Amino acid sequence: MKYIFENGNSKDQQKKTNNSKYTLWMNSILRRSKEIGKVELPICSIILDERGRCIGRGVNKRNINKDPLGHAEIMALRQASLIKNDWRFNECTIITNLEPCTMCSSALIQARMGKVIFGAYDKKRGGLGGSIDLSIHESAHHKMEIIGGILEDECSQTLQIWFKKLRTQK
Repeated sequence: MKYIFENGNSKDQQKKTNNSKYTLWMNSILRRSKEIGKVELPICSIILDERGRCIGRGVNKRNINKDPLGHAEIMALRQASLIKNDWRFNECTIITNLEPCTMCSSALIQARMGKVIFGAYDKKRGGLGGSIDLSIHESAHHKMEIIGGILEDECSQTLQIWFKKLRTQK
């Protein structure tokens, strides 16, 4: 069955159209990740409010701060909760260049994030489908929309280059 929307697009065309705004944000995240990649694992996240305004940003700071919780998603959540003055994010969207790990996925579920957009899948540690999908686990009391694979090749390549460089420095 082929679904046609009011604007005349098929379901696949509609998905691509809806994802175009996320592609713009993902390009911004990729530029920022290359900059942070000079000193830290190049993962960046942003949180958008219901109007599409950026209310939180985060980059990995595990090594810089010697902090096991220093993941980009956690940093973005902390900043956005201060700006929003709330811990609930039902109407918000987080965009990140790598699928959130299980810790970050759990935090996003607890924060009731409305939508999660990510670039590269993480087959080893991904918490939203790459390795395990915590969003559909029976303990997940909150349901959120998840869209993965936005600029997947570019996001994967950025991370692969960083890890290759790290291996050659050792």
